[in-house]
Amino acid sequence: MRLLLDTHVFIWFLMGDTRLKATVRTLIETPTHQRFVSIATAWEMAIKMSLGKLTMQSSFNQLFPGELVANAMLLLPIELAHLTKIMELPFHHRDPFDRLLIAQAKVENLVLLSYDTIFDDYGIQRIE
Repeated sequence: MRLLLDTHVFIWFLMGDTRLKATVRTLIETPTHQRFVSIATAWEMAIKMSLGKLTMQSSFNQLFPGELVANAMLLLPIELAHLTKIMELPFHHRDPFDRLLIAQAKVENLVLLSYDTIFDDYGIQRIE
């Protein structure tokens, strides 16, 4: 299975947060699954950390690349095809980071791990 982690799922996974369901944690920890984290997630986390809205146990420069390597996750870059897909999306959701994740999931045929039910309006596969 090819999985894309929503920002909150990635953060909850890293923090061992109990809001992350055991089934989702198992999907993420299954080594045969390809796990992707969007560069948009890194961008969103960097903004939240700089505003003091997100506190993590280490600096962003240590945390983000280190956790990707430690958990065998792949960084998903933003491609022109993703941006083109954003232009086609209806405005059920207005958050630019979430719209990018939706577009990436569609273009790359990824299952999105998220607790955001509005994503279902976009016809992508979502697991919570």
